[in-house]
Amino acid sequence: MSSISALANIHLLGKFGDQEGKKENDLIKISEIKNLLIVQIVQYKSSTISPDKINIDSLSFVNEPLKVICNDNTRILWNSPKNWFLISTKKELLNNILSTFKETDFAITDLSHSRAIIEMEGKDAIEVLKKGCPFNFNILKKNNSINSSYNSIAFTLDIINDNPNRLRLFALRSFGESLYHSITDASLEFGYKSI
Repeated sequence: MSSISALANIHLLGKFGDQEGKKENDLIKISEIKNLLIVQIVQYKSSTISPDKINIDSLSFVNEPLKVICNDNTRILWNSPKNWFLISTKKELLNNILSTFKETDFAITDLSHSRAIIEMEGKDAIEVLKKGCPFNFNILKKNNSINSSYNSIAFTLDIINDNPNRLRLFALRSFGESLYHSITDASLEFGYKSI
């Protein structure tokens, strides 16, 4: 069985907005990311296990606000105290996660098919987010993550790179199309290429 992506009906390829006469590198690139493993890992209050002693894909869990720990395949985003998102291209990690985290200490939820993922790249990507999100983006840098809202749509932001800006936005699948429309509408001023 194959899954239908969250943005399959609206993500059109091409150039849009104020893109005439601009170099390809000056356009914001917007794409949908698919086929990632997304797992929420929450440690129970009664648990006494230190999460930094647990390794998944050679990565430890850090209980530090905004922090993202990563390697080439996997990213662990701090979501809130004792709450993380693990995002990976290695779907087989789910079995490892389920066997590593004991049910008495952690709640594990596979969110892989419940999220829409929009990736933005370009020097003006942060400017697009500033249009609809109240967060102070000046304090963020590479490998930071936040939870906020964009035009009243809740999302998680993962800053993969800050030179050039490369960002991933995770929203509930049911709000994916609305977030996509808001982001692409705000990008028209800068010109964007949908890839």
